[in-house]
This record gives sequence, C-alpha cells and structure tokens, in this order.
Amino acid sequence: MISTKNINFSYGQGTAFSFPDIATSRGESLLITGGSGKGKTTLLHLLGGLQRPQNGDIIIEDTNIVTLSEKQLDHFRGKNIGLVLQQSYFIASLDVLENVVLASWLATGKQAGDKARQLLEQLDLKEHLHKLPSQLSIGQQQRVSIARALINEPKLLLADEPTSSLDDENAFKVADMLGHLAKQFGTALVIVTHDQRLKDRFPNQISL
Repeated sequence: MISTKNINFSYGQGTAFSFPDIATSRGESLLITGGSGKGKTTLLHLLGGLQRPQNGDIIIEDTNIVTLSEKQLDHFRGKNIGLVLQQSYFIASLDVLENVVLASWLATGKQAGDKARQLLEQLDLKEHLHKLPSQLSIGQQQRVSIARALINEPKLLLADEPTSSLDDENAFKVADMLGHLAKQFGTALVIVTHDQRLKDRFPNQISL
C-alpha cells in the first residue's frame, strides 16, 4: 500500500535526515515514535507529499509520488491521502458537517453530505453536526479531523501527534478509533508521535 526507500531530506544547510525504509499494507497501522527533533513530522509531511525528499522513493499503491508534478501531486493527495495534523485548520465560519463535506467537494467536486453525516455519527458527534468548530472540545475537534481525513476513503491516512493534547481516556479513544477505522476502510494508517501511551496500542512500530 505504501512503501519508501532511501528517503533523505535536509533543511538547507541545517538539519539533515536519513529515514528508515517503511512498508504498510491496506488496513494495517504503523506507529512512528521518537523524541523532539528526530524528524517525525518531517517524515509525515514527506509521506503526504507536503514536502519533497532530496532523494528516494515514496510509493503509494503503484504511484511514486516523488515523480509527480505539483498539480498532479495535489490531485493525488486529495483523492488518496487523508491528513490529521496537529492543527485542525477548520473553516471557522462553517459548522462541523460543512467542514467535512467541504473536504469531499474539494477532492471530487461532489458534496458527500450523507456520507459525512454517517462518519460523524460513527465518531459519536451526532449532537454536534451544526456547531462551529470553536464550540467543540479538543477531543471532539480531533474526531472531526479524523472524519474529514476519511471522507474520501483514502488509501493512506497520516496522523501527526493525534493524542498529544488529550487526557488518557480521550487519547485511548482516538487511538482505538484510528485503528478501527483504518481496518474498516482498508486504509494504511501511519501515526507519528512522542506519546508513549500509544506504544501498547500499535504493535507495528519504528523508532526514529
């Protein structure tokens, strides 16, 4: 589903990273851990096509995203990659349901309203569909981000520190939801985190 080979990246003349090769199949989960400054978020941005490596290959399904033009990469990302970032980047004036529907419209040109509603209800957000994101707790906002990332049934779901700001109960709830939904949608899940609480939740792990 996703595999990498010989990925290297550097910030100008500054910090340089050489990442281990990874491989994750449809419905499987991979936890990438490591301390601050080890390149976890950088690796996630490379896997999501938000940054480009200096060399190496990133293959999702049969597509090496490193070879795509910016326009091709934007289109591919919209259809095939779901992102749960540390900051949610909601449209503040749109309610919860509208934010998730917008993600489907931007990627496909269609508004998947019924599907968005079902996803949000599955994530225990039925009572919050028409609230603004600012009216939600941090844990609820994180679940909306997950719904938005899954609305287009991506081949790859990337989550950057999805539990770092949550208490134990909500951290485990979000972690279990991510693993369950990855299996349900047949999506390869990659989580990058320094949250040691997740180590017992995901046996497939790499430490940077």
